Amino acid sequence: MKKAHIDIYIIPTNDFHLSEYVGDYFKCREYMSGFTGSAGVMTVTEHQAVLWTDGRYFLQAEQQLAGTGIELFRMGMDGVPHIDEYVEHYLKKGMTLGFDGRCMAASEGCGFAKLVESFGNTDSRRFIYQTDLVGKIWTGRPFISREKAFVLNMEYAGEGYESKLANVRKDMGEKRADICLLTALDEIAWLLNIRGNDVKCNPVLLSYLIISEEKVLLYCFEESIIEIRDYLEDLGVEIRDYFSVYDEIREFGQDRRVLTDTDKMNYTLYMSLVKSNAKILDYNTPVYFLKAVKNKTEVENERQAHVKDAIAYIRFLYWFKNHLGKQYMDELTVAERLLEERKKMEHFVEESFDSIVAYGDHGAIVHYSATEDSKYEIQPSSFVLIDTGAHYLEGTTDITRTLVCGTLTNQQKQHYTAVLRGNLNLGGTRFLYGVNGLNLDVLARQPLWELGLDYNHGTGHGVGYLLNVHEGPNAFRWRITEGKKRVPKLEEGMITSNEPGVYLKGEYGIRLENMVVCQRCEDFDSNPFGHFMEFETLTLVPFEREAIVAEALTGRERKLLNDYHARVYETVSPYLNLKEQEFLKSYTEPL
Repeated sequence: MKKAHIDIYIIPTNDFHLSEYVGDYFKCREYMSGFTGSAGVMTVTEHQAVLWTDGRYFLQAEQQLAGTGIELFRMGMDGVPHIDEYVEHYLKKGMTLGFDGRCMAASEGCGFAKLVESFGNTDSRRFIYQTDLVGKIWTGRPFISREKAFVLNMEYAGEGYESKLANVRKDMGEKRADICLLTALDEIAWLLNIRGNDVKCNPVLLSYLIISEEKVLLYCFEESIIEIRDYLEDLGVEIRDYFSVYDEIREFGQDRRVLTDTDKMNYTLYMSLVKSNAKILDYNTPVYFLKAVKNKTEVENERQAHVKDAIAYIRFLYWFKNHLGKQYMDELTVAERLLEERKKMEHFVEESFDSIVAYGDHGAIVHYSATEDSKYEIQPSSFVLIDTGAHYLEGTTDITRTLVCGTLTNQQKQHYTAVLRGNLNLGGTRFLYGVNGLNLDVLARQPLWELGLDYNHGTGHGVGYLLNVHEGPNAFRWRITEGKKRVPKLEEGMITSNEPGVYLKGEYGIRLENMVVCQRCEDFDSNPFGHFMEFETLTLVPFEREAIVAEALTGRERKLLNDYHARVYETVSPYLNLKEQEFLKSYTEPL
């Protein structure tokens, strides 16, 4: 920083595409801080280092930053400044702000540029966005990934590239755009019906895509498309070098109307557009919404994926319950065992995120990640929270179950029951078309609010089809966001997680998660008040009957639970051996 004359340097948790999870090459914030959570921003000045992260990671960050001298700023908490406010407070006239613009969102970069200008720092030397300082000191930095991509055939994709491209160009025409620039990796993979392996747990390839009325240009590494080049060329897609997009967008954007999402575009690429004198149409891209509504083939495939996942999970559950307290198991070995069962399933691709197995008070850390140093042995007492998922060619799964490991207290049972009630009420609701996830979030929280409890995360997120396990725009949450990040109405085919929870620091955590697909409610299809919607629960793994306070359930909730368990047994038992069937039968007996 001294050599570059930088007074404050910002290190976000991003790759060049602002992905939620990033490859090892891009883990600059983790390298600098030691904090391994998936979300966080670090700032460094001459005398202070600060790390911001959200409520999922407060406890984890507190533990991992202990003794480092790095201060933890808990985002959203009273008295904690936003990073913009912190930078504004620190900067003085004549000071220089720096960051790697390739890893900074365009919208955020513009905000920082205006902030620097507000101090009268119009000198370009006071705002440096083309220097990767971490890269200069990171010895042994991993190479940037260039893994091979593959084609997702029509039997899984359900819609061809030509049809998808036509819909994108239709939206471009409606917005009078000359060019559409895609920078989000999942959007590019979805449109081209390809998948990759450049980001762990996210089957995408590092790439950019430029769409005009005449051309489609894919910017990627040659090594990544070596096995699918013929497929892409047959589609008429032109292949360009990955890094050449920064220069070529200046040419293609020259005095033209460019449709793109600056929240998903890095600042350096944005500045290339600005320098081309392009008219930037800043919207969610057409792909963002098209991708969220799964077609009939995708929905049916997802049902199959969840049957596979249930078979693997129930076999794991049979092993877990029969060996708990009889043989050594810890958080890591439990995760490995569940992964082994999933790998046995046909068309298994990889995990959809790093497994969370959190025993006892580790369960209170919302996105805890076990290591050899932190792992707990699983004892025959309390709870173990297991949040895992998988990618199959048939789709993506994400499931959380909190398993009983021994005798529970009355409070633990009450809390488990409240979380379960929230899950059942949200999953079993019917609603008028036009409703969104903001309207429904209260159904999951109400049983907890009745006990004076809550959880510091959204109730549900959209889930991609063999893509990102966290996918917008659909969600269940009560916090309102405006602009491009607003929660849209729930459409038929949208798949969303349903995952209320409760977390008691130093004691335990409980989360119960199913995936649900939105569909028309046929019972009320001709209702004069409009058409109604409902959810089909895709996840098919039973809950812990011994943790449920039966008298706390309403009659409707009890019926929802018993009907769900009956469906689990009927669907999954034919794939199990006799002992596993007997085990599942006892697990799903009516309450």
